[in-house]
Amino acid sequence: MEKWSNQDSTTPILHHSNTPARAAFALYEVLIGVAIFAIGVLALGRAVENCMNASALNAEEERVRQILSNRMAEVQTTPGFPEASKEFKIDTGYGIVKLIQKSAPAGLEEENGAKLTGINLVTLTAQWARGGVSQSKQVQFYVYRPGANL
Repeated sequence: MEKWSNQDSTTPILHHSNTPARAAFALYEVLIGVAIFAIGVLALGRAVENCMNASALNAEEERVRQILSNRMAEVQTTPGFPEASKEFKIDTGYGIVKLIQKSAPAGLEEENGAKLTGINLVTLTAQWARGGVSQSKQVQFYVYRPGANL
């Protein structure tokens, strides 16, 4: 048999149960969430630290490249032959960079065996220390002075 009711069908029906309603997180759930968050923050901190170190290393090497480039421009624009050996100490803000300049006749020959004069091979070497480890960069280039015999 059917039972008819005068209740509106849109009215919510409350059900009662013997189990308590779940209104809060358990302690272990909170601890797991905090642990995951802490691991993420630590990983992010290490990533930022690595980026800062890479940026500092890049700035240091860029400074050394600039020193080499500036000295090369000076040698190329100075009249006369470069000095056979010269040494500079430059404070870059990252430490002292020792710049060593060496110059010697290039010893180039034409196809018929005739020596080419007036051409010097210049070697610039920058040496510095990073974290107690010796570092260096080197550039070689030719300098031509027309009409000069060596």
